[in-house]
Amino acid sequence: MRTTVERVRAVPVAADPPADDEAAGRDWPRFWPLLLLGAAAVPGTALFAFGRWGDEPAVHAWRTVCLAVTLQALPFLLLGTALSGAISAFVPARVFSRVLPRRPALAVPVATAAGVVLPGCECASVPVANSLIGRGVTPAAAFAFLLSAPAVNPVVLTATAIAFPASPVMVLARLLASFATAVVMGWLWLWLGREQWLRPAVRHTGHQPGHNRWTEFRRGFQHDFLHAGGFLVVGAMAAATFNVSVPRSVLDTFSGSPWLSVLFLAALAILLAVCSEADAFVAASLTGFSPLARLTFMVVGPMVDLKLIALQTGTFGRAFAVRFSAATTVVAIVCSVLIGGALL
Repeated sequence: MRTTVERVRAVPVAADPPADDEAAGRDWPRFWPLLLLGAAAVPGTALFAFGRWGDEPAVHAWRTVCLAVTLQALPFLLLGTALSGAISAFVPARVFSRVLPRRPALAVPVATAAGVVLPGCECASVPVANSLIGRGVTPAAAFAFLLSAPAVNPVVLTATAIAFPASPVMVLARLLASFATAVVMGWLWLWLGREQWLRPAVRHTGHQPGHNRWTEFRRGFQHDFLHAGGFLVVGAMAAATFNVSVPRSVLDTFSGSPWLSVLFLAALAILLAVCSEADAFVAASLTGFSPLARLTFMVVGPMVDLKLIALQTGTFGRAFAVRFSAATTVVAIVCSVLIGGALL
């Protein structure tokens, strides 16, 4: 008669389920480089097929603006997704717990200041913020970094100083207004934010012991770049459509009113979707508008624009993107008016 132990051993044991990263790896086919090639070739083939219609001045301008926005942001998106994959695969979670204060309210301004240390375009900040949340950083701090990184880094501030050589206070006003907006938005998320607004995939775990880190890096990079790149193109197409369709006379209509000019340039920054490293030169060219309105343009643009909304929708979900973008727009305008009114 067999003992109880022998009976237990005789029971067949089900095979262990595949690891999460192995299951995720099967989501990406081995021929994924062909997908990149197709994504690059299909738009060009479509433009070629339209032939003469594509030579119309309006279509040519639309195509130029769309490609300019996409190519301008693509290197930063590439850098951001690579940094995102590196954080997820190589940086232990305990690093962030040591660097950031344990109290979320204090972690928000610290993460905002980190935008100076880890500068980047708004396209790069989205996947990095996603990885930070996955590594255990409180979402409020990650979102504060998402807003501050493209707005308070040395490259942007230097470009602003060059674009406004006769108004150095504009650089200080932009720094303070952008920093204040990021901190306020981080605190607002602590107060009013809901985890249910975030897509479940955002709340993923980091590196798992026993798995190859370079494989995790490659899979994370593939997913973030291909996923976010599609939304970047959609945002660039929307920005190009606005550039072509809105006549110059509309701009002149709004420039005469102090308050309407602020609101109009805030909306223009969202629709134009100019990269934060170049928006200061666009703002300097809008000579018909007040300095306060142009400051609002430079504060709102790096934090809320069409391509950024599209990237946030694809990364965090539509429920988050709609609420966060609307709140950020209001806070950025208020901070710009208060700080710009005091300094400019």
